Amino acid sequence: MDEPGDDHLSLLDRPLPPTFEQREIAIAPGWERAYAEAEWRDALVVVEHGEIELEYLRGGCQSFQRGDVLWLVGLPLRALRNDGCEPALLLAVSRRP
Repeated sequence: MDEPGDDHLSLLDRPLPPTFEQREIAIAPGWERAYAEAEWRDALVVVEHGEIELEYLRGGCQSFQRGDVLWLVGLPLRALRNDGCEPALLLAVSRRP
């Protein structure tokens, strides 16, 4: 939910055209989700709440926070991780098949 003065992108509670669908993906604090490229195919991903880290296959991580928009296809990733104190919520928007 947007707060007054909040300039972060949010797609929650906003209607999408019928040609699109959305999925919510929650990652609890201290948890990670194994990366499966097919899960993210054709989707723009918005970090709606919290923060996530993308962990690369060869080591290293990159952090993203609320309002960041991601494209998770074609990346050499091992996992999406939440090292924060609050749940992370990702919203994936893609075209309907």
